[in-house]
Amino acid sequence: MPAMDQGSTDRIGFIGGGNMARALIAGLIRQGLPAQRICVGEPDTAARAALTQAFNVTAVADNAAAMHGAALVVLAVKPQDALAVLQELRGSWGAADTVLLSIAAGLTIDALAGVCPPGTAIVRAMPNRPALVGAGITGLYAPAQVGSPQRARAERIAEAAGSVVWLRSEAELDVVTALSGSGPAYFFLLAELLAQAGATLGLPADTATLLAVQTLYGAGLLAQRAAVGAGRADGAALAHALAEERRAVTSKGGTTEAALRVLQEGGLDALIARALRAAAARSAELAVQRAPSAQPR
Repeated sequence: MPAMDQGSTDRIGFIGGGNMARALIAGLIRQGLPAQRICVGEPDTAARAALTQAFNVTAVADNAAAMHGAALVVLAVKPQDALAVLQELRGSWGAADTVLLSIAAGLTIDALAGVCPPGTAIVRAMPNRPALVGAGITGLYAPAQVGSPQRARAERIAEAAGSVVWLRSEAELDVVTALSGSGPAYFFLLAELLAQAGATLGLPADTATLLAVQTLYGAGLLAQRAAVGAGRADGAALAHALAEERRAVTSKGGTTEAALRVLQEGGLDALIARALRAAAARSAELAVQRAPSAQPR
């Protein structure tokens, strides 16, 4: 990814300095954004000191001070606290075109707009945990009234931690949550189960775990190579490339074919579909639960 043009974005304010905020900050600085253009609002004294030491950014206890003069504000606090935090900051917004980029899961555009000044440009983001190592992917959604320059501003921030996809509707964020937001856990579980099965078949537990972890890592790199070769925007080509990677490991009549047959006969495809439906439905339920009954205007 090319270094960020230092003139391409103005001051950025973070409300909350947790893991995902740190991942974005680290990515922005890797891309060349000067640390002095980032200010983080973080109530915890030790966390503020750690942010300053790690990134040389300004970290303050006052959220209003963190967002002062910011062209974009990243809302990176716990979802249950986010609306109250924004309500307190309602009178602190600066320029009319300041963008709010929310990574607070389950808070809809309507809920966020209810505690922001009228007309605030709001973009919702669903990143995932690999953002912590710069290998994440973030789903972004903005309503039609958010203009192209504001969308581009939000996209530059999200790209600091990996890839970005724009979604057609806010409802698609629930599917993104189920697929890529929760997805790392599915792969970790698979690695755990592979290690357990290897140990059951007689391998030392540490050897089986190392084999599973390194296989997970290597398969991810091969999938990434396939994505680059196929072209990320071409879904059909990417699906074909992934299938080709699978076929390359699956010799006719061989060991991989025997294992895949068991997985297919066991209904793995239907099980995965059920799992994603359950996660997406839960994401939608949480959004309803977190919506305020009466939103102040």
